[in-house]
Amino acid sequence: MRNKKTLGTLTAVLLTASLSLTACGTADKTPSSSASPQTTAAAGSTPKAAEGGTVTITIGAYSILKDSFDQILPKFKEEWKKKTGQTVEFKESYQASGSQATAIIQGFEADIAPLSLEGDIQKIVEKGLITNDWKSKPHGGMITGSIAAIGVREGNPKGIKDFADLTKSGVEVLIPNPSTSGGAKWDINAIYGAGLKASEAAGKKDPEQAKKLLADVYKNIKVLDKSGADSLTTFDKGVGDAIVTYENELIARIQSGKKYVEVIPQYTTSIENPVALIDKNVDKHGNREAAQAFLDYLWSPEAQKVFADKGFRPVDPTIAKQYEKNYTNPSGLFDIKYLGGWDQVNKELYGKGAIWETILAQGGAK
Repeated sequence: MRNKKTLGTLTAVLLTASLSLTACGTADKTPSSSASPQTTAAAGSTPKAAEGGTVTITIGAYSILKDSFDQILPKFKEEWKKKTGQTVEFKESYQASGSQATAIIQGFEADIAPLSLEGDIQKIVEKGLITNDWKSKPHGGMITGSIAAIGVREGNPKGIKDFADLTKSGVEVLIPNPSTSGGAKWDINAIYGAGLKASEAAGKKDPEQAKKLLADVYKNIKVLDKSGADSLTTFDKGVGDAIVTYENELIARIQSGKKYVEVIPQYTTSIENPVALIDKNVDKHGNREAAQAFLDYLWSPEAQKVFADKGFRPVDPTIAKQYEKNYTNPSGLFDIKYLGGWDQVNKELYGKGAIWETILAQGGAK
């Protein structure tokens, strides 16, 4: 068991199997059903509803948002009904951010895409499906924030305090696969950036030292699941000593009674999660008014409070102020700009022959 590691490789089979749509009613949800992006696209299509009728909004989100949306969607439905007399039916799909973006590009007709990172939204833009300036929305199009943290077992038996401790002999680490998971890229950015920060603190910003830290952590990775949610499920099953994940996911698990401890490294990255309206699909479905209203609702105080209660760091400064005591801001916190921005990161860390691919090759088949 110790040497078996799961890559969670992105294939069409995984995309088909993992895509799950559910219709959200005011009180109940219909059972989930598996279908291909093309099949679910047809199910999500609906003509523009008349005043007082019904309109359907299809959401293609990254997996970690499900718990928050379970509360946000009914709130919006109620508000929209009072405002317009119209009933909103939601169809929902939750999977790894990279897989979700690919599904949308391949034909899954999501109206709204709340994803893990900017790059996944940009892939949809490049295919001509998003034509609006999504970055002009509030907070640059970001609806939630977080930081990359480490989750450990009760009592922290391995004495883990930072990412360097994940390289110790006998420490089994969980992290999602960056080929499918946007969250995994944030996690890897955090480890690599921590290496840069540590070398900088010692006198010189050294990419080789950062690469070595990432490579040494990789040697201890037990499982590479396809999404952050799957990685947490594996951890819940008792696999691994530590998991690198979003802070909000650890908070949610701890609130639910899991005996985990959140470890916030001195050097780690802040996380920003975007959302965009997918113009091509909205125009086809004739639901722009309701879809735009729902998009705007994600920045409302009501939605931001739900995100905060689920452990996210709100982007609304007023709500963030109300929850500031819930969060720790480490002294060495950095953002994507410290790593050169997403264009540079995708090229140097995740591109063909780049750092992550080199580490995989040097580490052997896992």
